[in-house]
Amino acid sequence: MTRRPLSGDGPAWQPAETVDAATAVYGYTMGSAHANFLEQERGSLTVGKVADFVVLSRDILTVPVDEIPGTVAETVVVAGEVVHTA
Repeated sequence: MTRRPLSGDGPAWQPAETVDAATAVYGYTMGSAHANFLEQERGSLTVGKVADFVVLSRDILTVPVDEIPGTVAETVVVAGEVVHTA
C-alpha cells in the first residue's frame, strides 16, 4: 500500500501507485474474483457465494498503515469450513 520496504525505512517506490487499505482489500477479494471470472461465486460475503474469509487480529481498515504488517489471521474459513485457528 505504501510502496515502502516493510521495515518502513526509505522512500516509497513509485509513490503514485500507492493505494489505501480499502482499495487493497477490494483488489484481493472482489478484484481477484472478477479477474478469475468468479465474481458470481466468490469475492464477497453474500448469500449463495462460497464462504471464504479470515478473522484478523486487528482492523486493517482503521489501524495506522505501519501496523498492518503485524496483523495475523486468527481464523481462516474456506468454503464455509474452518481450516485454521490461531
